[in-house]
This record gives sequence, structure tokens and C-alpha cells, in this order.
Amino acid sequence: SEQNVIRLKQNQYVHILDNNTNVTRLEIGPHTITRKDHERIVVTPQQFINVPPRHYCRILNPINRNEDGSPVKDDLEQVQRKIGEEEIRFAQDPFPLYPGEELMQVDGKKIHQLKVVERNTALLLRAKRDFVDGKQEFKAGDEWLFKGPATYKPRVEVEEKAKITSTIINPNEALKLRAKAACTDVNGATRQVGEEWLVSTTGSYLPAVEEEIVGKVKARILTDKVALQLEALKTFTDVFGKKRHAGSQWLVTSKDASSHIPNVYEKVVREVPLTTLTNRNWCLVVDPVDANLVPRLGHKEIRKGEASFFLQPGERLEGGIQNVMVLAAEEALLLKATMSCKDNEGNARSPGDKWMIFGPCDFVPSVEIEVLERRHAMALDENEGVYVKDNKTGQIRSIIGESYMLSPTEELWEKDLPPIVEELLQRPSGMKHTIKDAAQSLKPRDRTRVVRFSVQHNAACQIYDYQAKKSRIVFGPDLVLLGPDEQFTIFSLSGDKPKTPNVIKALQLLLGPDFMTDYVVVETSDHAKLQLKMSYNWSFHVGDDPKKLFAIPDFVGAACSHVASRVRGAVAAERFDSFHQNSARVIRCAIFGVDEAGKVNNSYEFAANGLQLTNVDIKSVEPVDQKTRDSLQKSVQMAIEITTKSKEAAARHEADRREQEAKGHLQRQVIKDKANAEKSRMDFLRLQAETEEIEAAGTATAEAKARAEAAAIECSSELEQAKLKARASKITSEAELEQLKQKQAAEVEFQTKMNALDVQKARELAEIESKKFSDTVESIGQETLKSISEAGPEMQARLLEGLGLKGYLITDGSSPINLFNTAKGLIGPGGAAM
Repeated sequence: SEQNVIRLKQNQYVHILDNNTNVTRLEIGPHTITRKDHERIVVTPQQFINVPPRHYCRILNPINRNEDGSPVKDDLEQVQRKIGEEEIRFAQDPFPLYPGEELMQVDGKKIHQLKVVERNTALLLRAKRDFVDGKQEFKAGDEWLFKGPATYKPRVEVEEKAKITSTIINPNEALKLRAKAACTDVNGATRQVGEEWLVSTTGSYLPAVEEEIVGKVKARILTDKVALQLEALKTFTDVFGKKRHAGSQWLVTSKDASSHIPNVYEKVVREVPLTTLTNRNWCLVVDPVDANLVPRLGHKEIRKGEASFFLQPGERLEGGIQNVMVLAAEEALLLKATMSCKDNEGNARSPGDKWMIFGPCDFVPSVEIEVLERRHAMALDENEGVYVKDNKTGQIRSIIGESYMLSPTEELWEKDLPPIVEELLQRPSGMKHTIKDAAQSLKPRDRTRVVRFSVQHNAACQIYDYQAKKSRIVFGPDLVLLGPDEQFTIFSLSGDKPKTPNVIKALQLLLGPDFMTDYVVVETSDHAKLQLKMSYNWSFHVGDDPKKLFAIPDFVGAACSHVASRVRGAVAAERFDSFHQNSARVIRCAIFGVDEAGKVNNSYEFAANGLQLTNVDIKSVEPVDQKTRDSLQKSVQMAIEITTKSKEAAARHEADRREQEAKGHLQRQVIKDKANAEKSRMDFLRLQAETEEIEAAGTATAEAKARAEAAAIECSSELEQAKLKARASKITSEAELEQLKQKQAAEVEFQTKMNALDVQKARELAEIESKKFSDTVESIGQETLKSISEAGPEMQARLLEGLGLKGYLITDGSSPINLFNTAKGLIGPGGAAM
């Protein structure tokens, strides 16, 4: 229920609604209100709004006021309000809120402190609607800056967009700005939308509303060793007052400025280092610039040291900085004239001429001369060489075993070899088994060097000269040096088992002796097929014509085929049993033949190439047919079994015989061992009895001697112990006596010193008391003492208390003391003495 009586205090207000007129009025205290029945309290008593200094508040739906500040009311006495509007009220006397007004709460606060805009900062403001501030008119959407230092008072027509802080521009820095709208910068220059410029004034810079900061531009430091190459993005005038056209490039060096901040229309292409040439350096500059710094395209220029320069835009070094060519005595340069010129000796040279200059000397080429190559005198051993080609005649020759310098018309010629020859040259034996030998990586060969191959001992190598149409044969050990038109003869021999053609590749022919193995399948007259594994010992017989050695390219395959045919023919005439028993003779006769006496020859020679077979080894004879192989194997097994059983029976009989002999020997040995054991036992018992006798006698003697010695030792110990006890007792008594003497002497000395100290203390205390009393009496004086003696008891007590004395007594030392009247008779008639 609402209160009927409302008591408003100072600075309080209340809103009351009249239900009859439906008008809400404001009541302000101090005031007592009696509420009527048709009235209702809309807002309970509230405190006035207090806005302190440098603060403000926002009022929603403020009332309309007259020129004198009074509220505007309508015909019903209701206060008129500006619905939806806001009003900012600053520091003033406390005020109430009229009906309908609301105190706005922003960021959780109702009363706000005025913003202080610091130095080098500003507030970006924007007009929400048209208004006029003094003489300045603002349109909705206008933006401007409120710069500090100042206190900003807000307006309802203005909103705060952001706080802008000035940017510090340090030395060697510039601020890059872009115009967001057409404006005039701080220097008075007109800027269009999107235009960029730099502000390089050191200090703080606060960008205008129409300006935005793109970034900071650092200055490039220029030294004597570094220059800056710039490119113009559009036609403009730079900081040095020079007009630059779009696309042009130029250098800024330390002579122009110690540092340079690139303009917005300047692009830093690169930093150009200082090119320094010593007196031993030179360089070739391509497209050098003229006096107006315009590149001369297609031209070249030689610059020699000592010199230092920056490459201008468009210039470049061909080959970099090069050293002066120093030629030793064994060196030369091959030169070529690119245009008409004169050489170092003054000779005229036409374009395309080639010549050489020889050391020792220094050489720096000119633009008209091209250095083709640097040549050295080649020092060749007697087993080394190079291939040289004369470009004028086309002749190719090999230079071996001398120091040689190429002439201007000569060059080193590369000799090509088949891949198989390249591979065989890198193998130690010059041979390759295509099945067994793994492929290996080939090392690169200097093709200008003369090809060398070492022919092994007892081997031969054939070289063919394609220009002379003839061949030569080299027998090892020797070194082959190939001429420019010579090639090796490659041997393709049969290999593996059974023999397969072209398995072995070789550069040299081994002359033996050696052996080769092959399988041969033969058939007997009774149609038994057998496989023979045979090895042949062979060697070459070198006669008067060594070329005969190379008459048959594959001597291995030819020899094996020929021998196999002879063996097959001989075996075909034999039965299996006969061949099985006489296989060796049949094969040897087939290969070597027999003489007139029926004796097998020792060797067989191939007349075509001088190959001799000196021996044959039959390693195995195996039937090809399975039945023949099984029957042969069965007969062999039976023979082996019979032989094994006979040997087992003989071995068993021999074992039984040896076992019987061993048993007889064992029994005889047992009897002998028993007899020896019995004899040894008797000797042991005899020795044992003698030992016990000696042991008993020794024990008795030892016990007697031990008892005697123990008694003597015991007596000696007791005597020595008695002496030691007497000595210890004497020492103890003397020590106790000495200790007692020292203790008594110490006590006497202590007591004497204490008595002396007591006497000294009493004497000094007496002297102190005597001196104190004398001083007291002297300070009081005789008259004072007399007055004390004549004064009453109370006065005497007060005087004594004032003197710090509880009481004192004066006597001559001979009269008796009357303690009852001490205070009255302090001063006696007979003098004063204590």
C-alpha cells in the first residue's frame, strides 16, 4: 500500500500521478505531501542528480525550456518533452528529473568524466546531423579532429569514432601518407584521392581526417662503398631538383647525400656495391654509359686498376673482377681477334686471326681481343702421350715422351673407343666373363691422352691400323700405346660348361699353358649314351709367323668342337662294358692318336693356329639314359657292399684276436698288481708301528719340557707383577701427597688474597664514607649545623631529608651516646669528632 504522507528532504523529489487529469507532476523537497485518494506515486522519493565539476550526464527525452530556463507546459500543465532526443548536462546545481526524463546509463555508468585529450593525440569526431558550432557549420557525416591538449565536451550531434595518436618521425625516417579524399597537406600542397606522399619532418605528426598512414619508410644509409639504384615509377622531380622520367634509373651515392629516403615515386632496385680494382685487377664492362649516363648498348669497355667505381644502371660486369693473367715460362694464351686491331707487338690483326703469346709476362686483354684458352706445356713421360689435331691440314698425330706446347692451329683431339674396349681397359687382365663378372661403373677417361694397355706375360695383343691397312702384334710383357688410327682386336671366346660362344671378351690372347673344361655326350655301339666331363691342358706354339695365332678368332670353341667330334667317333665303335673298362685309353687315343708302335702320342697340335693339347683329364663319366645309370649304379653299389662286408669280417676277426690278447694281459696285470699291493701294505704296517712308537716317546718328552717351562714362566710373571704393583703404589702415594700439598697451598693463597681484598674494600669504603661526611659537613657549614641543633624535631627531620640523611650522630669518641636524645644534641659543647 502507498504512503499517504510523503516527507521529502532537501534535494529530494517525487513524481505523483493525478488519476483524474492523468497528469504527472513533480514535487521537490523539503516538503511534506499528503497524498489524495485519486493520486498515485509514480516515482518514489529520489535524490537530485548531482553532476560534479568536469563531469557530465546524458538525459533521454529532455523537457522543453523557455528562454529563462523554465519548463514549457501545455494547457493541462503537463511538461512538454523532446521525445527520442538526448541532452547532455554538465556540472551545475543538483537538479531533479521531470516526469518522462531518464538518466541514461552508458558503459555501466550514469555520470561520466569529461575526456582529457593529451598532447599529440586527437579525437576523431563525426557529425550525426547538421548543426552549427559558433561560426562553423557541420553537415551530417562530416568528420574532423579535436586535437589536444584540451578537455573535450561532448555534444549530442557528435559521436566519437576513435582516438588517434600522433606518429613519431625519427631522424632518417619518413611517414608515408595516402589521401582518402581531396585535401591540402601540412605543407599547403593539394592532394588528390589515392595520392601518396612523404612527411620527413622530425617530430610527431598527427594525420588529418583525409589522410591515412601507409607506413614508415626507413632511410637508406649511403657510404663510400654502397650506392642506391633507383627507378622512377612516374615522371617527377626528386629531392635533388632533377626531373626523372618514368622508367628511368639512376644512382644515389654518398656524394649526393649521406642517407636517402626513397620517394613514393621511386623504386629501390638494388644496393650497388663499390667495384674496386687493384693494380693486378681488370674487368670487362658491358653496355657502358656515356658522359650523359646513357647506356651504349652493344659496346664493351675494359677497365684496369687501380680504380674504384659504381656500376651505373644498365652496366654489368662480364666474368666479374678478373686478375691480370700472369704467364709462367711454360704457359701461353691463345688469342683471337674479334675486330681489326693490333697486338702487343704492334702487328695488325684481322677479325678471326688467332695467335699466341708466351710467358713469362703479364697480359690484360682488350675489347678487340678474345682469350680462347690458357695453354700449358705438356710434360709427357716416355710412356705418356696426347693426340693432337692440326686444324689447317686435318692431320692427327700422337705426341709421346716429350714436353710439347700446342701451336695456334692445333688442338687436343679426343679418341673414341667402343664401349666394350673402354670396359676391358679398366679391367686388370683386359678380359671379361659376361656371365660371372658383374657389371662395374666405368671411370671417365681423358680421351685426349694416348690409350695405354699393359700386355701380360706370355700373352699377345693384336692392333690394327685402319689408315695403313695393316696390323701389328705385341707380345707381353709390354706396353701398348695406340696411335690415332689404331684399334684393338677384340677376342670373343667360348666359355662356361658346356662351351657357349661369345662368353669371354678379351683384348689379349693368353698363350698358356692353361686348361679348359667341357662336357661331351657320346653314344656307344650298344646305344648307351654317356656324358663325359673332360679337361684339356693347352698352350700355343709360336712359330715363325705370329699372325697364325689369331687365325681362329674363337680357338676355345673350335678346339672343343674338334676334340668332341674325335671322341664321339672313337666311342661309337666301342661297347659300353669295353668303354667303361678302358675309357681313358679310348679317349686319349681318339684325341692324341697313336704312332706306328701303337703308343699314344704325347700331344695334338692344330696346324691353323699352333694350339697344342698336351693332356686330357677325364673328370667324370655319367650315363645319360636313366636305366643305364640305375644298372650301373646298382652294380657299383653291389661291388661296394661285397667289399665292405669282407672288410668288416676281417676287421671283426682281428678285433676278437686283439680282445683275447688284451684279456690275458689284463689278468696277468691284475695278479701282479695284487702282489705289489700286499707287499706295499706290509711295508705300510711296519712303518705305521714305528711311527706310533716315535710319536708316543715324543709326546711324553714334549709334555715334560712344557710343564717345566710353564712353571718357570709363571714364577717370573708373579715376581714381575709384584714389582710393578709396588712401583704403582709408590707412584700413587706420591701423586696424592703432591696433590694434597698443592690443594692446601692454593687454599691458603686464595684465603690470603680474599682477606686482603676484604681489608682493602673496608678501607676504601671507610675512606669514601669519611670523605662523603667531611664533604657534607663542609658543604653545610658550621652555622647550618648549629641551626640544625637548635631546630625542633620536625625541622631536623626535614633538614635531614633535604640533605639526603636518615640520621647522623656526632660524638667526641669518649662520651657515651644517648640514643634517646640524638636528634636534639647533635652538637656537643666539647667539639665534634666522629
